[in-house]
Amino acid sequence: QVDLVESGGGLVQAGGSLRLSCTSSGRTFNGYTVGWFRQAPGKDREFVATLRVNSQYDYYRDSVKGRFTISRDGAKKTVYLQMDNLKPEDAAVYYCAASNTVISSTLSSQRAYNNWGQGTQVTVSS
Repeated sequence: QVDLVESGGGLVQAGGSLRLSCTSSGRTFNGYTVGWFRQAPGKDREFVATLRVNSQYDYYRDSVKGRFTISRDGAKKTVYLQMDNLKPEDAAVYYCAASNTVISSTLSSQRAYNNWGQGTQVTVSS
């Protein structure tokens, strides 16, 4: 079990950048997979990106490839989501999620993650 704290959301103009952070308040993310999901108003929550913390294998939804980068710090306590060239359609509440039992076929599935943060708002003005 890990307690997740997100930060870094805010208001940015289209084309701008933000970096979100997901920090474990207790144990490290050693052995965990940490993902980012987002939910826009009136829409279902959707997968954005995920990172195998130990191997640093990453995986993205198609619409953010080349614009978003997921990474971690050396202490394995924080996972980042660097978001560049933001578009209005990227606006949403972003959630980080973590699990130490995610298998490859479920990397993008919300059900695979059993620890969730409270979310951080990202607003993109056009």
